[in-house]
Amino acid sequence: MEIQSTRFGELEVAEEQLFKFLHGIPGFPNEKEFAYIPLGEESPFSYLQSTTEANLTFLLADPFAFIKDYEFVLEDDVAEELGLSNENPPKVFLIATVKEKLADMTVNLLAPLVMNVLNRTGKQVILDKPEYSIRYKLFPDGLPKDAGKGGK
Repeated sequence: MEIQSTRFGELEVAEEQLFKFLHGIPGFPNEKEFAYIPLGEESPFSYLQSTTEANLTFLLADPFAFIKDYEFVLEDDVAEELGLSNENPPKVFLIATVKEKLADMTVNLLAPLVMNVLNRTGKQVILDKPEYSIRYKLFPDGLPKDAGKGGK
């Protein structure tokens, strides 16, 4: 499938990169299909590009690469809706925001994206965890020395 992106230009995406968000993503209820674009095998970052809106791209971060104690209980109805199980666990991402400097990047701990890589469905889940922030600073001590060198 060919899609347009203001960030990437014209993109050819494979069927296995396409994910359906049946309820959209909060703030974008009509955007229901996205292309998952990894930055590299070892990178904790990836993108989620709308297949219909060229201007809508989310930067995603793997929470477990940065926050060792990040956890939440996925409600049974959400797990069932997405077709998740112990044998088919979710892939979890956080939406990242970069303002001016990469070192000031924040992620939303309260609204992770939960995705099923087998049936390619996803949902943004809103957590009831007051200890989590919607603007958690990913690099509280500044960027790591090897930041910006790219993944393999």
